[in-house]
Amino acid sequence: MANPLDKIKPQVRGLKAYTLRPDRGAVKLNQNENPWGAPEAVRRETLRRLEGRAWSRYPDFVPASLHERLARFAGWRADGVVAGNGSNELIQATLMVTVGEGKRVLISEPTFALYRQVATVLGGEVLSIPLDHELDFDVSALREAIERERPDVTILCSPNNPTGCQIKEDALEELLNVTSGIVVIDEAYFEFSGRTVAPLLERHANLAVFRTFSKAMALAGLRVGYLLAAPELAREVSKAVLPYNLNLFSQTAAEVAVELYDAELRPTVERIVAERERLYKELQNIEGLAPVRSHANFMVVHSSIEPRRVYDELLERFGVLIRDVSGYPMLKNYFRVSVGTPEENDRLLEGLRDIFDGKGTKNL
Repeated sequence: MANPLDKIKPQVRGLKAYTLRPDRGAVKLNQNENPWGAPEAVRRETLRRLEGRAWSRYPDFVPASLHERLARFAGWRADGVVAGNGSNELIQATLMVTVGEGKRVLISEPTFALYRQVATVLGGEVLSIPLDHELDFDVSALREAIERERPDVTILCSPNNPTGCQIKEDALEELLNVTSGIVVIDEAYFEFSGRTVAPLLERHANLAVFRTFSKAMALAGLRVGYLLAAPELAREVSKAVLPYNLNLFSQTAAEVAVELYDAELRPTVERIVAERERLYKELQNIEGLAPVRSHANFMVVHSSIEPRRVYDELLERFGVLIRDVSGYPMLKNYFRVSVGTPEENDRLLEGLRDIFDGKGTKNL
């Protein structure tokens, strides 16, 4: 009998699926979410606008009203915006229209695993430049790789997941000037950094910027993301986006979130940044831990105890769920923690102090 798996691309068979352990904890610090959730004003206004809308009718084929709001929010052009079912859909769409056999994608690792996975599934060759020894972007090595390998697409996450490093504007412009390909900057966490590369869109038609509503916007459950690019590039990427990709509820909530960002969401972002700095300082005072400074709403932490043991004990004894990233390149001895509420961060710190004081690992 024929084996249907024989028809699967060999490069796909060799991939490890992007996945997440299904563990649950009372304190969830493993997915970089906004711990305060969507503000009540955003929820109320979204529901008000949905009153009377027919669920039997399709949403807008092109969510033009959302594109216009996103353009104003980002300081860009509405015809250079594409909204998607999470930024992951737009990552996939961008690679679908650019990558195939013989095409090269350059990334800097460790980073978001989906870039490599999607590019490989599409038949592209993935080239990787390691971060430097401080877990920051090695711009010189990236430039050399671009000049030598001439990648069709370069993807950088900034701030980078999972390390939190951020590429400087002049460094990015240097890379944009030497490449003949497209440069994609994934800004899923830009609100926590206080910086964006969006102003460079005006000067560089080969730049594309991804953003999401899953982090600072506190709408992870609704799956909304968007792409900013030159109109001609955005038009080509949109060809790989499925019709009616954004449902009515998500589109409406995204419009409200953008409109109320300054009044309702920016204060939450500022609280998360303040907690990030407090958490970084407190982690430095625990012997055996060395946090890495981050521009996002999470940070990686070097651990003198094997990260899987730390993960297990935090979950079993303290109900705190973190992310074990020790399987990533360069991060063998690291775990990642999202920034939670002050109470959640205190519980994390309590657990880590107990573990690293030598009280918690005896029974593992």
